[in-house]
Amino acid sequence: MLKSNLRVLMAEHKIDDIAELMERSGLSRNSINKLYRETKLESIKLETLFKLCDTFKCMLSDLVEYEPEG
Repeated sequence: MLKSNLRVLMAEHKIDDIAELMERSGLSRNSINKLYRETKLESIKLETLFKLCDTFKCMLSDLVEYEPEG
């Protein structure tokens, strides 16, 4: 199971809303919403994750966590 830490990173970087993150990262609302709402995380493009990592200056594992089921 994948878990998104996008909301935590946004709070740490004082990013108040998705519009501000869109401006900083250059990503679309749809791309960010998947992580923000934790829906269909398995379909997110690596390019999207890399852009967010660059925006937050973080590791991929800081943005998305994988927890084995069971």
